[in-house]
Amino acid sequence: MNPQHFELLEEARRALPDGFKVELSGDILVMQASPSAVHQLNLSKVRRQFDVHTPTGYIDTGNSDLESPQTAKVRNPDLTYLPEDAMTTTASSVAADLALIAVEVVSPSNPENDWVGKLRDYPLMGIPLYLIVDARQKTVTLFSEVENGRYRLREDANFGETVHIPEPFGFVLDTSDLRPYS
Repeated sequence: MNPQHFELLEEARRALPDGFKVELSGDILVMQASPSAVHQLNLSKVRRQFDVHTPTGYIDTGNSDLESPQTAKVRNPDLTYLPEDAMTTTASSVAADLALIAVEVVSPSNPENDWVGKLRDYPLMGIPLYLIVDARQKTVTLFSEVENGRYRLREDANFGETVHIPEPFGFVLDTSDLRPYS
């Protein structure tokens, strides 16, 4: 994408009102309303498990814009882990390829954004792990091992089962406390 075109879209994205999560995928702006309480509960339960296994020098962050100008993409995962040093900037975004993982809790109103758009974008942006918590289907899916702009491996589990989270976290995610959407 032409860098000037990317800058114009990025400027439009930043000018939108607060209260919306706004992402850029190529020449498409993706807007989402604030998440539900169940969404936030599931995210908190996942975050707590990751926090115990976070590598030194990395911090958890939600609603941080991950930018990849070379792919013309800006995505805003529900949860990611970034080097603490990268978070000392006053810029509104951080380089996507610094993220260790992107975690998304699927929105019931726009599941395609997580299952199609972000599944396409995250490996292209250099994010090595992508975890999808889908409270509609009561499933958790981990994508890993980026190769040729795609995730090569996929591990699926139902709520109540476990998912192996590889290094640099290196633990088994327990999904038994996750809640489905009613």
